[in-house]
Amino acid sequence: MKKSVLLLCVCLLLTAGAASAKGKDTFVKATYGTVRTLDPACSYDTTSGMRLYNLYERLVAFDGGSTQDFIPELAAEVPTVENGGISRDGKTYRFKIRKGVRFHDGSILTPEDVEYSFERGMICDQAGGPQWMMLEALTGNGATRDGDDKIIPGVFEKIVKAVDVEGGEVVFRLPAPYPPLMAILQYASSSIINKKWAIANGCWDGKIENAAKYNSPDFNTEPLHKIENGTGPYVMKEWVPSNQFVFERFDGYWEKKPAIKTAIVKYVPEWTTRKLMLQNGDADQVEVDATYLPEIETMKDVTINKFPILDYSAAIFCQDINPAGNPDIGSGKLDGNGIPPKFFSDIHVRKAFSHCIDWTAMKEDVGNNLINLPGSPNCIGLPYYKEVPLYEFSLKKAAAEMKKAWGGKVWEKGFKMTITHNTGNALREAAAQMMAENIMELNPKFQIEVRNVDWKDYTVKYRQFAYPMFIIGWGADFPDPHNFLYTFMHSNGVYGKYAGFKDEEVDSLCNAGIKNVDPAKRKEIYGKLQDKWYELAVGNTVYQKIGLKPYRSNVKGFVPNPMFDMTHEYLKDLYFE
Repeated sequence: MKKSVLLLCVCLLLTAGAASAKGKDTFVKATYGTVRTLDPACSYDTTSGMRLYNLYERLVAFDGGSTQDFIPELAAEVPTVENGGISRDGKTYRFKIRKGVRFHDGSILTPEDVEYSFERGMICDQAGGPQWMMLEALTGNGATRDGDDKIIPGVFEKIVKAVDVEGGEVVFRLPAPYPPLMAILQYASSSIINKKWAIANGCWDGKIENAAKYNSPDFNTEPLHKIENGTGPYVMKEWVPSNQFVFERFDGYWEKKPAIKTAIVKYVPEWTTRKLMLQNGDADQVEVDATYLPEIETMKDVTINKFPILDYSAAIFCQDINPAGNPDIGSGKLDGNGIPPKFFSDIHVRKAFSHCIDWTAMKEDVGNNLINLPGSPNCIGLPYYKEVPLYEFSLKKAAAEMKKAWGGKVWEKGFKMTITHNTGNALREAAAQMMAENIMELNPKFQIEVRNVDWKDYTVKYRQFAYPMFIIGWGADFPDPHNFLYTFMHSNGVYGKYAGFKDEEVDSLCNAGIKNVDPAKRKEIYGKLQDKWYELAVGNTVYQKIGLKPYRSNVKGFVPNPMFDMTHEYLKDLYFE
């Protein structure tokens, strides 16, 4: 009874706050994601990215719902071979920069700001961050550090030589053609910052001899972690972590003034509260997982948009867990009270867990038939997609694998561990509970706890090798299989690295896939990688989302794009009817 009353009070407080702020030019969004950082060089999650897309701008943007066509943003025009902006060999890109654009502090955008933004981003190159894309395209290396975490000799010199200003144009010079470059230039991490302001706030000072001091900053200590100064249509009025983020329209914006003056993004992890906010009109848009769709389909004055998105979630098995003060591995030994750090390095353990998701229940009961189940990270809608089998749901086969694991010691001794997922994500929670319950049914000596973690903390901890198994998703940075298979499988990929996974053949295939421009050869390479995902049980598919965005019916202007998930919002496109 006390819990119910408390929840009601929370609901009333949230909705009352939204109602009092809301007007014809105020938009309220309720979501369960929390912001990790506002530093464009380090932001690599959809929640933080949503803020950056509205505070900052990039050289180009996708044209509406297209993933292949672009429109100019801070560039005066989109470069092509035909207009001379792209060289015939595909190795030089020239961008004319829009004139008269102001940053939020009133300063004027210059080509030197653009050059600095890209150089500073690549020099920063935070571990597990987004800069691997530009580094791979412009230097041929996917990182500034090697496998031993030492700075690669000469990499900073490569960076500053790759980006230059010539005749008022920003020039990118590539060591080899890189087809996804334009899509990377529209990504949040390619946001343009003001050079003078950034240096004044502790960013790279522009001197090559000092570059190493600014490389790979610790999480949440990034120079631009809590501040912003973009050219975007909105400024940050307020950010209260794990509470709300408030945007205010930028009066000095160079383009057409947005209709929405104020946008409030509220952190509301409880679905019941988000649902009530939508139903009562106290939120104009809420984040909804497929599990809960039936609860809003009959709501009055609510429009539900359904659209395909390039977004894949998987359970990642960490094969090299950090044991230091780690509560999620118990004793840290295979003694029945914990697991050793390399527990998941045994393929039989990985296969056993992979046999423990009931795919029919996941798709029909949990996902309400609004999810897909591709067999590898190269999900449906990406080039060279191949049907790869899922591990059959079979407790018998799971038990057989566990009996082989660690020479039979797992079955004999038992184990204790935790599976983690991010707070508020019903689909990931269901998958975690399903695996935990089915594994524990195999043997009474198996103990698994399922724990949810706030998103801003979750994205830091998995990069510290803290979680034995973490369930996480990947939204496309650019619409190419390299972006997904490299991420999940390469030893330096964002998830492959923090899974402690390394296979020389897989790394070689990933590298060959992006360097090859022959479609037939790329198809062969990515086909092999998709097979390897299953063969090596690198991770376990959880789902591929179909986008769901419910709005109050008087909100107009939303344009779906497969590259952006439900967290994303282009505020300048929205208006009230």
